[in-house]
Amino acid sequence: MFTEYDDVITLSDMMEILAIGRNKAYDLLRSGQIKSFKIGKAYRIPKSCIEEYILARVK
Repeated sequence: MFTEYDDVITLSDMMEILAIGRNKAYDLLRSGQIKSFKIGKAYRIPKSCIEEYILARVK
């Protein structure tokens, strides 16, 4: 899934994958719905965490 992206993605990549805006992206990260870590001031998101988030919402 998402083979064109690196294993650790940026906030912009996450926004593109999920087709969401910046505010929603920050909400998901701050609430812990999508796990991430920060390097300096920039969020980095393991691609596997995006996949987990998506799969958890499948009915």
